[in-house]
Amino acid sequence: MTSSLFRGRPRRATAHIRARVAHAVLGALVGAGWLVLPVMTVDTRDPVPVAPAGAVASAAASSQAGTSAADLVLPLVAGVAAVALAGFGWLRRTRRARTRTTPGTVSAHPPVPAPAASERQARAALRLADDCVRTSREELSFVRERFGEQRTEPFTHALRAAGTELSAAFAVWRRYEEGVPQEAGARRQALAGVIGRCAEAGRRLDAQAEALDRLRDLTAEGEGMRAALEVAEERFRELAARAMAAQRTLAALRERYARSVAGSVTGYVEQAKDRLVFAGARLNEARQAADVGETRRAAWQLRAGEGAVAQAGVLVGGVERLAAQVREAAGLVPAALTGAEAELAAARRTAPAPGEPEARPAEVRRESGRGSPAPGEPAARSAHVDGVLAVVREELTGGPYDPLDALRRITRAVERLTGVRSGVLGAAALLVARSSVAGAEEFVGVHRGAVGAEARARLAEAARELGAGSAGWADVVAGEARRLADRDVRAHGTEGDATGPAGAVLGGILLGEDPDGGPPPAFGGPQTRSRLHR
Repeated sequence: MTSSLFRGRPRRATAHIRARVAHAVLGALVGAGWLVLPVMTVDTRDPVPVAPAGAVASAAASSQAGTSAADLVLPLVAGVAAVALAGFGWLRRTRRARTRTTPGTVSAHPPVPAPAASERQARAALRLADDCVRTSREELSFVRERFGEQRTEPFTHALRAAGTELSAAFAVWRRYEEGVPQEAGARRQALAGVIGRCAEAGRRLDAQAEALDRLRDLTAEGEGMRAALEVAEERFRELAARAMAAQRTLAALRERYARSVAGSVTGYVEQAKDRLVFAGARLNEARQAADVGETRRAAWQLRAGEGAVAQAGVLVGGVERLAAQVREAAGLVPAALTGAEAELAAARRTAPAPGEPEARPAEVRRESGRGSPAPGEPAARSAHVDGVLAVVREELTGGPYDPLDALRRITRAVERLTGVRSGVLGAAALLVARSSVAGAEEFVGVHRGAVGAEARARLAEAARELGAGSAGWADVVAGEARRLADRDVRAHGTEGDATGPAGAVLGGILLGEDPDGGPPPAFGGPQTRSRLHR
């Protein structure tokens, strides 16, 4: 569609030129009329009586000759002047159009942002959109708990649509990181697509922010604030009891299994307690502000308290999830060992002859080289599987071990040999992948104030692979996401143990716009997420 600027200027220029041409034509017509008029009146008889002959006749003849000369000169001068003025105006207009420095027309080839600037913009858009989706999901959980599924369906739908757009943006960005596409123009279009999808995700949430505020009715004097406080305080009390139980669960895991079992949730109980302290203070302030009619401040404090309660739930839930998965993995290890031995024996029976090419699944080829023998060496890979199984048996009978890590080593070794994922080995690989993806998701969620786009993109990829059934690759990518997120948190200047307002900013509970942490984010996209102010 043509710009209004592009449409308007040329039309005005054409109008000016047409006016000048019309003036020139009019002047030429007038001049021609003056030239033709004397000729047309030469034979016309004088209607008045003729004067006597003689001196009078000679004077009249002289006068007629002078008049005829004047009639010829004046029109000619006028016509030449009109043509000259029109030509001068046209030349001046052309020169001004060529040397214009002020905006007049829209260029057919607008400047394209430099790739580095576009990449920075895409990273920022991914991070912001991901934060908006996570924050909206947290607040919606409180709203749904109060109003139920049916009344919150429009917000659930908007959140789901925003998540779909964000997932697609992460997929395009991940391919861009891998060098696809390769052409410069196509890569610029890919970045534009990432930014556009992130913007669409934000618009989906922005469009429902006002409706959610009306439903909650936090800033009006009524039941809205009191009911919201009751929901948050009830969840707060439940989490306080669960946090104490999680501390005991974590201690039991460390006593029974290897210390590496609890490595992925180290510090979670302490962080959960800090979030609960922060939440308790904010919820108390919200109730006090509501009692004196300061509705805006009450809404600000309520949202900050809700965010802290939600993150405390993630941290406590992470410990509970890990404990359940470790127990499940411990029960699968003996069966996985038996299944691996059977697959190894079958692989040896069907091993290709020396020099014969082997067929290996795409995912197995993709994972080859990660600590396993090179492709084309069946005997070496068989020996590698034998060694892995022997070490796991020794750990199982000789002392504390890590059941999830044991399953990971068993399934990876067998998959690199045969590509088998069915039966008990398939269930073991799926359990390991779910644990890895969930652990990375929890860590990114409670440290999102510091985690960048790369870690989030790996996490999104891991979730896609898990949903597609590629458990082994999902586990690998989730591990990369967790390592990148750890790096970002360390670069931020903390090890994840920040407390109080600093911990709230690190977790994205406060936006960090002011020295005291700034406003809390709310359900919505970039245009509405920071609408709460004291």
